[in-house]
Amino acid sequence: MNIKQILHYPRLDTVLMVEKLSYDTSGTYTRKQLWERLPKKTMYQTFCVIIDYLLYSKKIAVDKEGKIAWVWDPEGARKYLKRKDLARK
Repeated sequence: MNIKQILHYPRLDTVLMVEKLSYDTSGTYTRKQLWERLPKKTMYQTFCVIIDYLLYSKKIAVDKEGKIAWVWDPEGARKYLKRKDLARK
């Protein structure tokens, strides 16, 4: 992310709104389609900053068709970390 080119930093409620929509519609929409379905209007540049943040934090992934999928699963990760047969050596 290039911080010098960001015009509008997103507010927390906007980030949470995009996170919720990404989670609810995982794997269904592309970036632009997701932006068009937001319940509250948001500047596209601000939306892109949020998507870049979610990609950077590994909460979402983009497939080869450009569709955004929610991949962050802390409960699943904890479950697998507790398994002895999957322990790190």
